[in-house]
Amino acid sequence: MTEERRVARVKHVLILGAGFGGLELAGRLSDSVADEVRVTLIDQNDGFTFGFSKLDIVFGGSDASAVQLQYRDLAKPGVEFRQERVTAIGPAARHVTTDRGSYDADVLVVALGAEYDLEATPGFAEGGLEYYSIAGAERMRDALPEFSGGTILIGVLAQPYKCPPAPFEGAFLLHDQLVERGIREQTEIRIVAPMSAPVPVTPEVSQRFLDELAARGIEYTAQQTVVELDPAAKEAVLETGERLPYDLFVGIPIHRVPAVVRKSGLADGGWVTVDRDNLMTPFPDVYAVGDVVDLPMAKAGVFAENAAGVVADDIIARIHGQTVGRRYEGEGNCYIEFGSGRVAKVQANFLGGPSPRATVVGPSAELAAEKAAFAPARRARWFGDASA
Repeated sequence: MTEERRVARVKHVLILGAGFGGLELAGRLSDSVADEVRVTLIDQNDGFTFGFSKLDIVFGGSDASAVQLQYRDLAKPGVEFRQERVTAIGPAARHVTTDRGSYDADVLVVALGAEYDLEATPGFAEGGLEYYSIAGAERMRDALPEFSGGTILIGVLAQPYKCPPAPFEGAFLLHDQLVERGIREQTEIRIVAPMSAPVPVTPEVSQRFLDELAARGIEYTAQQTVVELDPAAKEAVLETGERLPYDLFVGIPIHRVPAVVRKSGLADGGWVTVDRDNLMTPFPDVYAVGDVVDLPMAKAGVFAENAAGVVADDIIARIHGQTVGRRYEGEGNCYIEFGSGRVAKVQANFLGGPSPRATVVGPSAELAAEKAAFAPARRARWFGDASA
């Protein structure tokens, strides 16, 4: 076979977004079919940060640069990273435009995640804190030492949002910090959320979180949503019109599909519609993975990672003229900081049966060690060896 004929068979896989889903997919294709695909991985950022590392910034004193994986270090065969901002997506033709050029793909994968809309809640950007972004985590870290007691109000501003346990992890770690500073007795912590119960994947999981909150004297107010902040009065306005006073407001921002995805026609229902078995959109050879997808399940990195595995298998099978042997079940394990150095894990499967299944395991020292090994293992798997 001539070199020209061999090259002609190579498929161009274009991945938009280098988060959990994009990195996992690029790595799997590199490991399995590096000689049959050419992968272009595009992200507007210069590095990746694990979601749980933002808690390390807020409560552990970590520097943002220390917890970031730089994309320039990516060294997977057949994978090229380009730091560019996607400006237009044409799913029918699998054509993508960025601020630096344009691309045509044999296979297009949209993994651009969810964006945070702080402006959607009036007063939040000026009068609230959040730890879902790096900048927000740094701002909250710097603000907490100035807090000397009063009411901390934590508001989940809408559903869906990334990592369902994260608001409660934040509350547990806030409790620990206030105890350590000797001002917990002078502080009330309240959580206001639209869900009927925290982490409502199953009643058992929700009850575990309710028990943990109660043990710390943290109040949970269900089925209420903060729709506005009045920073001058330091009051949060609920959708009922009731006003709740606060001394410190911490919000989980409203999540949106990225504007470029919305304009592409992929997300007419608010999020991207996909086949729940193989995550292909209604457009042939166009997939979507991760937080951008419209599926009845939680948004979190581990689910994006597992989704990417299914998409990789589907792409590889189609290249070889085969049918993939498994379907996406929406499964994954999320680590949970319970405070005092305790780490537990939620094991969940959202789509593999007639109803979601989930259980809380731990906390235990073994799970704390397992979580500590999670990021280094992904770093090795996704980025490869630049010295090789």
